Amino acid sequence: MSGIRGVRPAAEWEAVDITAWPVLGPLFRWRHLRSALQLLLLLVALVLVWDGLTGPQLAPTNLATTVTWLHYRGFVVLALLAFGNAFCMACPFMWPRLPLERLVRARLVWPRSLRSKWAGVLLLAAFLFAYELFDLWASPRWTAWVIVAYFAAALTVNGLFRGAPFCKYLCPIGQFNFVGSLISPLEIAVRDHNVCASCTTKDCFRGREGQRGCELWLFQEKKYGNMDCTFCLDCIHACPHGNVGIRFRLPGSELWQDRLRSGVGRLWRRPDVGALVVLFTFGALLNAFGMVSPVYALEAWLAGLLGTTSEWPVLGLIFVGALVVEPAFLLGGAAWLFRAWSGREEPLIAVIMRYVYALVPFGMGVWSAHYLFHFLSGFWGVVPVVQNLVVELTGSPWLGMPRWDLGPAVPVEWLNTLELGFIALGTWGSLLLAYRLARRDVPQAPWRAFAPWALLIGVLALVDVWLMLQPMEMRGTFLA
Repeated sequence: MSGIRGVRPAAEWEAVDITAWPVLGPLFRWRHLRSALQLLLLLVALVLVWDGLTGPQLAPTNLATTVTWLHYRGFVVLALLAFGNAFCMACPFMWPRLPLERLVRARLVWPRSLRSKWAGVLLLAAFLFAYELFDLWASPRWTAWVIVAYFAAALTVNGLFRGAPFCKYLCPIGQFNFVGSLISPLEIAVRDHNVCASCTTKDCFRGREGQRGCELWLFQEKKYGNMDCTFCLDCIHACPHGNVGIRFRLPGSELWQDRLRSGVGRLWRRPDVGALVVLFTFGALLNAFGMVSPVYALEAWLAGLLGTTSEWPVLGLIFVGALVVEPAFLLGGAAWLFRAWSGREEPLIAVIMRYVYALVPFGMGVWSAHYLFHFLSGFWGVVPVVQNLVVELTGSPWLGMPRWDLGPAVPVEWLNTLELGFIALGTWGSLLLAYRLARRDVPQAPWRAFAPWALLIGVLALVDVWLMLQPMEMRGTFLA
C-alpha cells in the first residue's frame, strides 16, 4: 500500500495514537472521564428501572424497554464497529462500587477453578434464553428487574473479590463485548516497548498511590489485542511514563496470530474462548431466527412431538440444537474436510480451535444487521416516550404532546439493504481471515485449506440472508 499515492502505509496509521490528539487526547487522559460516563449511564439506568417498575407496561410507551432493547443494543454494535469496548468503559454497574470501596475493601481471591470463560458462556446463553422465554423486550417490569439484578451481581462479586472477576469471567454483556471488540479498530497498547523494558515499577499492572492498575490482570508490556480489555483507562492513568495510549490497528488483525497474551494466554489453546466465539456467532443467527415466522411453525411441530404445551422445553430444544448440535456438526464437518483436502494430520478440535475465530466478523455482521434494523426502525420511539413521561410527571406538555406517529430513522425500504450490507461485510471479513489462516497452514496450496471454511461461511451467510429477508417482528415498537 505504501506505493499507492495518497494511501497511508499500514505501519504508519497503526501507530496513530488518539490520546495524543489535540482535543480527544486531553479528554481520554482526564482521570475522571470514566467516572463521568458511568455516572451519566447510572442516572439513565435508574430512570429506566423507575419507569419500568412504575410506568405504563406497554413496551413502546416505556423507557425501560425502548431504551434497553432498541437504543442500547444499537449503540453497542455501533461503538464496537467504530471505536471499541466503549460500553464496558462506561458501564454503570461498576460505579456504585467506588463509594463502597472506601468502606469495605475486597479481600477474597476468585477461585482458580473458575478463572475461565465457561461460566460467562453459560450465563450469556441463559441470558439469550431468558430473553426469548420471558419476552423481555415486551415487559418493562421484567426489564427493570434484569437491570436491578445486574447491579446486585456486579456489586456483590466485584465488592467481595479482588480484581474484577464479574467483568472478566461472568458478565454476559461483557463477554459479548469482548468478542465483538476483537474486530474493533482501536486498541489500548504501549507506545514504546523499550520504555516498558526499562520500567521498574510496572504501575500499569500494579497501580500506584491514588490510582489502581489493571484489575483484569492485563500487563500492558505483554498485552495483545482486546480480549478481556474493558477500556477502563486505568493503565493509561497509572503509567508514570505516559507510555500507554489508544492506537488504531487493522480490524481483526489479532485473530490470525496465535500470540501469547497477558492475562489470556494463547487464544487457540483456550476452548472456553472458542466456545464463546461459537455462542457469539450461532447465537446471532438464533436470535434473528426467534423473530421470524418460521420459528413458530418449528415450535408448534416440536410441541406436538414432545406432547407439551409448555414453552420452555421446546425453546430449550431449539437452543441446544442451534448452539450445540448445529455448530458441532458444521465445524466438525469443515475441520474434517480441511484435513482431507489439505493433507494435514492433526486433531479435529485443534483445527476448529484455530479457524473458529475466522467466524467473528461474520457473527458481528449478523448482530449488527439485526440490532441496527431494530435500532433504526424504532429510533424516534424514545421521543414520544420521554414526552409522555414529562406529561405524567408535571401534568403539562413541556416537551410537546407525545408524537406516537414518529416513524423510523430511515425509509423502511432502506432497512433490508443496510442489513444485507452488514452481512456482506461480515462475510467478506470472515473469508479474508479464513484465507489468511489457510495460507499460514498450507502455504503451497492455501485454497485446499481455505475451501472447507469458505463453504461453511458461505452456507451461514445464505442462511442469514434468508432470515433477514423474512418478515421480522418489529419488537418494542408500535409497528409490532
